Amino acid sequence: MRYEVPESLEEAVALLSRAGSGACVLAGGTDLLVQLRSEAIAPDLIVDIKAIAEVRQIVFTGGCFRIGAAVSGAELGEHPTLRKAWPGVVEATELIGSTQIQGRATLGGNLCNASPAADSAVALVAAGAVASVVGPDGHREVPAEDVGVGPGQTSLEKGEIVVSLTLPARPRYSGDAYLRFTPRTEMDIAVVGAGVNVTLDEAGRCAEARVALGAVAERILLAREAADALVGTSLDAAALERLSATASAACRPIDDKRGTRAFRLSVAGVLARRAAKTALERARGPR
Repeated sequence: MRYEVPESLEEAVALLSRAGSGACVLAGGTDLLVQLRSEAIAPDLIVDIKAIAEVRQIVFTGGCFRIGAAVSGAELGEHPTLRKAWPGVVEATELIGSTQIQGRATLGGNLCNASPAADSAVALVAAGAVASVVGPDGHREVPAEDVGVGPGQTSLEKGEIVVSLTLPARPRYSGDAYLRFTPRTEMDIAVVGAGVNVTLDEAGRCAEARVALGAVAERILLAREAADALVGTSLDAAALERLSATASAACRPIDDKRGTRAFRLSVAGVLARRAAKTALERARGPR
């Protein structure tokens, strides 16, 4: 197995393109190293992208945050402007592992690991984040919900790398939140996760909404009908009940050792409703 540390995107893309399918990208390594140690994977090449400047920066421009794919969770948590604008995304990222893991785990790695239960990836989908992808054929933009297409599977083509994730400009009266259920409070994988992002109009009614659900299907779900249940309402009790019902209806979970299908269907609605309440409180708060 070869280990390469390119210093440019062009060099990284070239390495991955020549290596074919037997190559892996290392951003933080918190998933990759576990898979290596357990012999779940045996790549011919590991391309460590942390020496590439573009993947290690948080840039605020045009009202948008562009977060490099190898920026750690700890760095996100220490960025006060980002935390104020997108608390749900930051809080979801901080749920990944321990304090030590936070120093390594990355948004890009969590998204590209393509786990349906990935906490920060659910929050990114709810936020409407867009991945900037570079490969042999140039640059393209991919909505966060279209990166992971199945457990451990992404839509990335041969030689492509996620360089950064862009969170859109934040309208006034906007808020997001992410909640999950786990058997333990820390260092566990979500049995169900729910992210909600809302924007209110001047009258306090919901003008826009996005709802994302994790660990309830083969990929993270963007639950459009659940979001539609909120738009045009004041997020009153009736709207939240419709949200809960439509969120549960969007799910297609399985039974596994962490939770049953019936349990996930029930909890998805509950978490979506609770996350929507928190998002609403944040949207009503001072900006």
